[in-house]
Amino acid sequence: MQLQYEFAMATLHQPVTHIKPSYEQGKQLAQHIFMATLARLDVRRAMVRKLQFANGALKAGSETIPILKPPRIIALGKAAARMAATMDEILGGAVEAGVVVAPAEPVQKSSRFRYFVGGHPYPGPGSLEGAAAALELVSRLESDDLVIYLVSGGGSALLEKPLDSSLSLSDLVEFNRVLVTCGMPIEQMNVLRKHLSAVKGGRLAAAAFPARQLTIYISDVPEQFPSMIASGPTMADESTCEQCYELAERHGLVPKFPQKIRTYFEQKTLEETPKPGDERFSHSSYFCLLSNRDAVDSAKTIAGEKGFHAEVESGVWDADYREVVERSLTSLEECARLHPEQPVCLVLGGEVVCAVTGHGVGGRNLSFSLYAAEKIEGQRRVVLSAATDGRDGNSPSSGAVADGHSVLRARALGLDPSQYLAESDAYHFFRTLGDTIETGFTDNNVRDLRLMMSFP
Repeated sequence: MQLQYEFAMATLHQPVTHIKPSYEQGKQLAQHIFMATLARLDVRRAMVRKLQFANGALKAGSETIPILKPPRIIALGKAAARMAATMDEILGGAVEAGVVVAPAEPVQKSSRFRYFVGGHPYPGPGSLEGAAAALELVSRLESDDLVIYLVSGGGSALLEKPLDSSLSLSDLVEFNRVLVTCGMPIEQMNVLRKHLSAVKGGRLAAAAFPARQLTIYISDVPEQFPSMIASGPTMADESTCEQCYELAERHGLVPKFPQKIRTYFEQKTLEETPKPGDERFSHSSYFCLLSNRDAVDSAKTIAGEKGFHAEVESGVWDADYREVVERSLTSLEECARLHPEQPVCLVLGGEVVCAVTGHGVGGRNLSFSLYAAEKIEGQRRVVLSAATDGRDGNSPSSGAVADGHSVLRARALGLDPSQYLAESDAYHFFRTLGDTIETGFTDNNVRDLRLMMSFP
């Protein structure tokens, strides 16, 4: 990861090239644009640029929060460790105490924080321990106390405590496994997760009342659903128990849930979450540090600097991956027709829906790239799809890049693209071709990024 990260940061200072991009370099160009985009989304860089601490107050966007005494910090998600370290730096170490729940141990630790390694994509023992520590940290606070939450994607699994103490960790793991593999969009998954949790759906913030609370978040969900980030531990919840029952029924999930959880849905006994207007959120403020829109806009800018005519694809991004591939290729065809003398690059974000149909290794980005590779066979086109957190599904890669020769090369090696798709094993398909994208954990998560290129 370190070599990749240093390479990406170096691209920030490279001069703009005016050499026309060529198809022969297409895959390398796509990967370069992706890595340079990650560099522009660096968490520490964004926090130092967008947050100011001066004269006893912290300014985040339009919010200015007076700090009457050292705050308590709770950081959770894939960017938790880096966000916590940077906030400690910004505040000059003036922190009362903190809890960090992340997918891995940080290289450097502060004596002011307690660190927990949570599970992902399913909760682990550290998820439960971290949630207990977070609830303890915000208990018995007063109105002049301040809690700063640093929230990023992945928090739904990394931080967890069931409302029903009789639920076991294995119950929670199986519940999440059913959700993650059923092909349901993340905002729907998190509706169900919230209603079983003692920390999700605003319950963590409710426990901190009447303290002043500031949530600084990195969004890994659609822009219109900020309360779904990490299942919204600090935000009032607009979703309802009735929605939970309807979603579970629509997707045929209830028979697959562990028995104790199944009972809640069969008997309709879920407990409602705190709603907008609840007094316990009256002293809460929120600031979006980074989002998928930042990734998409940065990639468009970088592609333009590399000589492409670049556009952001305007269709729906959070849909079945095959539908998004086909619609986007149609848009790419039209864009290429309108700019016949220039290479074009369409940029997409979001998170496509990709149900698990086999027992292989892969994820939505790898499947997107493989399905697209079949569609662009023999054409002067390139497709890249990758996760900004560095991990796609159950694979060790971020995603993959393909061009018009990928399927031809694969068949020469005896690989059947359709079979790999059916077995949810796109990772091994692209690893054999040498076209997986390896970044390691990026300490960030602003959803996925897709590039679709056409060369004259």
